[in-house]
Amino acid sequence: MKPRIALVTGGYSGEAEVSYGSANTIQKNIDRNKFDLYRIDITRDGWYYTNTEGVKSTVNKNDFSIHIGSQKILFDGVLIAIHGTPGEDGKLQGYFDMLEIPYTTCDAGVSSITFNKRYTVAVASFSGITVSRSVLLFKEDSTKFEFLAEAKKLKFPVFVKPNNGGSSIGTTKVDKKESLDNAVARALKEDSQVLVEEFIPGREFTIGVYKTKGNIVPLPVTEIISKKEFFDFEAKYHGASNEVTPAEIDNALKNLIQTQAVKIYKIFNCSGVVRIDFIYNSADRKLYMLEINTVPGQTDASLVPQQILSAGGNLKDFYSAQIEECLRKKEK
Repeated sequence: MKPRIALVTGGYSGEAEVSYGSANTIQKNIDRNKFDLYRIDITRDGWYYTNTEGVKSTVNKNDFSIHIGSQKILFDGVLIAIHGTPGEDGKLQGYFDMLEIPYTTCDAGVSSITFNKRYTVAVASFSGITVSRSVLLFKEDSTKFEFLAEAKKLKFPVFVKPNNGGSSIGTTKVDKKESLDNAVARALKEDSQVLVEEFIPGREFTIGVYKTKGNIVPLPVTEIISKKEFFDFEAKYHGASNEVTPAEIDNALKNLIQTQAVKIYKIFNCSGVVRIDFIYNSADRKLYMLEINTVPGQTDASLVPQQILSAGGNLKDFYSAQIEECLRKKEK
């Protein structure tokens, strides 16, 4: 019997739109000769499986099972395609750990840490990875002078962004200290924590890294050339950027980015495929890590699929390898 794989999509955040696009790409590229795939939509209104006739049935959260007619379906593994909570912040991972169902992403602890931008840069900095200076704000302290005074000590311009989340939703580039309050208020609409981070001038690069058969593999480097002021949601998902894959860089810089990406993957004990964003400042010849995306987008506009194709691979083989890596966890 073929392994039964649940493809979970949706989520509880504004990133659900991207999640559905990722799930569509994955669903089209699953090898049905190897796996039986069941798409599960996780929303605040409920967790549902919809069959080919459009009939919706509720997921039993006690054991993450579904019923098709009189048949009860239990899953051998889970392919997580939820960006944002609860699929990228460790919540679902912890749930599946309790049920002893393997999944394709980083584990609960790693997902929780990397979803928090401040914790990510703190661990990276402690491990010798170069990151930008930043200040963290908690919502309950947002009106206190001490925070604003500390944030205004940073070198402007700065980025003000929700500390937990992705896709650049709620992120603002702030050129003047006088504009800091409004940017913080915007970010607080998305999260109860806000990160204020110094802007690093330079070229922006991103790279996917994944594990297969025990080996950590870096994908080709992509350079992001945003048509907007920075690589925001519109630039990422609505064509307001030029993405050059492979990046037009010399071997020294390519090797630096790939080596650092593999190092970061090891430091954070990642699993599955992640995408790591960098800025290279040519003036000081330093590569700065921006963030780690543990459930990177898989839409037609997303970067990891572009990199897989650039490396000479195909999505069907790639997703098969990710599922097989996931199922190996159950065998250990």
